[in-house]
Amino acid sequence: MTFRTRLTLVATGAVALAVLLASAVSYVVVRDQLLKPIDDGLRHSRSDLLSGRGFPGGPGGDFTRPETEPGGAQAYIQFVRSDGTAFRPGNESVVIPVGSRAKAVAHGKGNDFFSDTHAGGTHLRVLTFPAQTISGQTVAVQVARSLSEVDRTLSRMRLFLLMIGGGGIALAIGLGLAVSSAALSPVRRLTGATERVTETGDLSERMPAKGRDELSRLAASFNTMLGALEESTRAQRQLVADASHELRTPLTSLRTNIEVLASDRALPPGERERLLTDVVEQLGEMTSLISELIELARGEQQPEEAEDVRLDLVAADAVERTRRNFAGVSFSTDLEESLVRGVPRTIDRALGNLLDNAAKWSPPGGEIEVTVRGGEVVVRDHGPGIAPEDLPYVFDRFYRASSARGLPGSGLGLAIVRQVAEAHGGQVVAEAAEGGGTIMRMRLNGASGPELLASS
Repeated sequence: MTFRTRLTLVATGAVALAVLLASAVSYVVVRDQLLKPIDDGLRHSRSDLLSGRGFPGGPGGDFTRPETEPGGAQAYIQFVRSDGTAFRPGNESVVIPVGSRAKAVAHGKGNDFFSDTHAGGTHLRVLTFPAQTISGQTVAVQVARSLSEVDRTLSRMRLFLLMIGGGGIALAIGLGLAVSSAALSPVRRLTGATERVTETGDLSERMPAKGRDELSRLAASFNTMLGALEESTRAQRQLVADASHELRTPLTSLRTNIEVLASDRALPPGERERLLTDVVEQLGEMTSLISELIELARGEQQPEEAEDVRLDLVAADAVERTRRNFAGVSFSTDLEESLVRGVPRTIDRALGNLLDNAAKWSPPGGEIEVTVRGGEVVVRDHGPGIAPEDLPYVFDRFYRASSARGLPGSGLGLAIVRQVAEAHGGQVVAEAAEGGGTIMRMRLNGASGPELLASS
């Protein structure tokens, strides 16, 4: 069963229930209104009988049938003794059934009550009440009026209500189909867009998302999801293209050197050693490139479980490691206790990349200043600095400024730094330092200062 069919059935069922309830209420209200003048007439007859008019032993001396009002229903009367036997005026032919409640009234143990019954093929409305004869005997008096006209009116009303209810339900089915079709139109468009994306792989597909209702929000969420998928796919393709480009150069050079070394031709003195050195260096570059590609891929997967990390201690370890790798560069540190929430391994890798980049650009004997304060790491070098036109792109994958293209490196180190910073809810920026050099600032959100460390 389709969702549209279920929605139509639910709408139709709700309308049908409302029609049935309205019909039932209308029927009861109309029936009460039709019975009201009958009941009023029976009460009037009761008053006449209790005042002595037509009552046995009263003025007139015999039984008298209650008067039938002009245009009203036929009236009947019956008396019930305490032993349950009934007697009627001599001209009364209709025998009203005597029930237990009427007998109780005849015993003086009950009050007035109305009831409906059938007698002589006639539907009657009966009022039963207690009374005493002139001799002091308690009897139950039953006065009744025919409900034939009321029944005919109610029968016609039932027919009309049935017709109106059936028409209302049929109309509800039609309106339900129309409303469900209109309501589900955005869902059908969303389904169509999903199917087109599945068939064509075109993630540029978008849904019109106007308004602020639930379906519009669903369409907006769908568009956001498609946009994220499109950006992810674009980034993956760009990564593959850039990696292929970066790998092509060392692979070509490596192949050429190996072919020369494998050939039988004589080489000048020292040439074979130079070629072997080039092969080793090129293999090292490729290994570094592949390692950084793997690091980037890991960073795009599900993040590792975060924990409390002393950023100042991680920075101190990274500084010592870089100092050993770049013996010609000095480091000065100002490391304030700082606690952040993150993954120690990735934070350590990002700090190592920042320091390696600063050391690579520092002149022999140059100094690198490292500061940690309030969840922020600042690395300042005294190298040649970054050209203003290159500053916005230094954290892009495989981006290498024109001045760096002759130096070893993959162009992925700073991209990994940005990935780590953003994964921790922060950011990294590069800016020109006053007096020359570059300042790199990496901020990790969720950091806390010395006051939190002191209380923990």
